[in-house]
Amino acid sequence: MAQDSNGITLWGRVFLRCAVEVVTGLHIGGSQAGITIGGMDNPVIRDALTGRPYLPGSSLKGKMRSLAERAAGATQNWPIGQQVRVHVCNDAASYAACTVCPVFGVLGQMPFSQPTRLLVRDAFLTADSVARLQAARTDLPFTEVKWEAAIDRVTSAATPRQVERVPAGAVFAPVELVYSVYQRRDFENFRTLVRAMQLLEDDYLGGLGSRGGGKVRFVDLTLFTRARDTYTMPEEQRPKHEFTTLDALLEDLDAVLAEIRREISVG
Repeated sequence: MAQDSNGITLWGRVFLRCAVEVVTGLHIGGSQAGITIGGMDNPVIRDALTGRPYLPGSSLKGKMRSLAERAAGATQNWPIGQQVRVHVCNDAASYAACTVCPVFGVLGQMPFSQPTRLLVRDAFLTADSVARLQAARTDLPFTEVKWEAAIDRVTSAATPRQVERVPAGAVFAPVELVYSVYQRRDFENFRTLVRAMQLLEDDYLGGLGSRGGGKVRFVDLTLFTRARDTYTMPEEQRPKHEFTTLDALLEDLDAVLAEIRREISVG
């Protein structure tokens, strides 16, 4: 944990673990490789070993970043594909004032870049969700099929298509978000993460959000820290902050941040 050649010191980490409950059918797209004739038009992503749907950390982090950028009014100045642009600070002064890029990261080749504060791990269906989905005899293993129709605006002709979704009520857990503290301002920027989670609850995850899918909520949240000087202390000996809902964490966020500052000392 010592200071490296670039003068960056990791003072500690904040661990936020929770469950993501699917409120309306969730579609996070997977590969169509191997799909047979008459097969699924829009399959979900599945774990290669178990065949079960999972929640990629990249999907969760990417959506939260997008919402945080919009909430901050950040300029969409960096192309990452055809007709897709995101916000990336392009100089040190902008980065120093930004509440999004330090949390979610910038390109490594930027001369002012620092380590990304937030990492989000993949999450898998709980054992209870697996059992309930197996008992429900869903259309496909662990998922449902939603039929939609694309309507020609001129002829009114309909083209049907299938969309695979994780059914409402399924739960992914544990979802682990790890937030690293390198500077004093990282404590205040932790609010960016929690607010992005709130923005996501009011928006949607994955595809088909404007058509009713992808509503999720964060439940059963547990927060704890690992400080640099006591990093090897067993987790069970560390004080925990527990909340049944994200709203409960938001209501107590000032007090939680004060505790985090006490537990992680920045020299």
